Order: sequence, then structure tokens, then C-alpha cells
Amino acid sequence: MVDVGGKDESERVALARGAVLLGEEAFVRVATGTAGKGDVLGVARVAGIAGAKRTADLIPLCHPLPLTSVQVRFRLRRPCVEIEAEARTVGRTGVEMEALTAVAAAALTVYDMCKSYGRGAEIAEIRLVSKSGGRSGPWAREGEPPWPATEVR
Repeated sequence: MVDVGGKDESERVALARGAVLLGEEAFVRVATGTAGKGDVLGVARVAGIAGAKRTADLIPLCHPLPLTSVQVRFRLRRPCVEIEAEARTVGRTGVEMEALTAVAAAALTVYDMCKSYGRGAEIAEIRLVSKSGGRSGPWAREGEPPWPATEVR
């Protein structure tokens, strides 16, 4: 692991996104809340939060972080379930991996809960969108549009 003991503590925030491309039946079941396994987005939100909290257990060289907040949001845009996760901490190292892990865990959960409607679903475009805090300061992916609040669940 990298020694972060000499770094100053600061508020650190990371935003990540990804998508799950679904077939029509699966998409409709997610959108209408009629999937056989239950509330896909609700379960995926909890999975994303749990994934962020367990990142250091999954990624061998990540530092365990005291997260102050994890938010997981979804936007339905046929044929995709788009996922956005924001992780926050006050510490000596960033939360990029926690935000990315939250998106991955949420996406895998959507896949799991929808696979009976077609195994051709794809998890795509998991990426860091922005981060702030620390010595390197803020960073944002160029051309990444903000999500309209009215479309987010």
C-alpha cells in the first residue's frame, strides 16, 4: 500500500457512472417495478452502498476509508439503466475506488435481478466522472454532462 501518513486530511469527493444495457422486457420490468426478484433499483442502491463500504476488502491495495456519505442514483433511458454513485470522506486518500465499486456492485445487481429476462444484458462504461480534494485538486472528465435532477431515482 502507498504510505499516505504524511498527507493532510481533506474532504474528498468522487463521482462515478456506468450503465446496464437491457433487453426490452427487462427494461420494462425495471421501469415498472415488476421484476420477479423485487425492486431492482432499491436492491441495486443498497448493493452499491455496501460495495463502496467494502472496497478495501475487494481491491487488495486500497486503504480502508471512513466514508461519510455514499449516494447511488439511477436514470432510466431505454434501453439502459444508468447508474451514478458519489462517495465522500474526510481523509488522507481519495474515494475514487469507492465510487467506482459502488457503480460496479449496483450494475452487477441489476444484471443479477434481470438475467431471467435475457442473459444478453451488458454492463458498460464504468468510469470516474470527477473527483475533488487532496494534493492534486479537482479533476473532471471533459464532456461529461450533468444529470437532470428530474430524471434521477
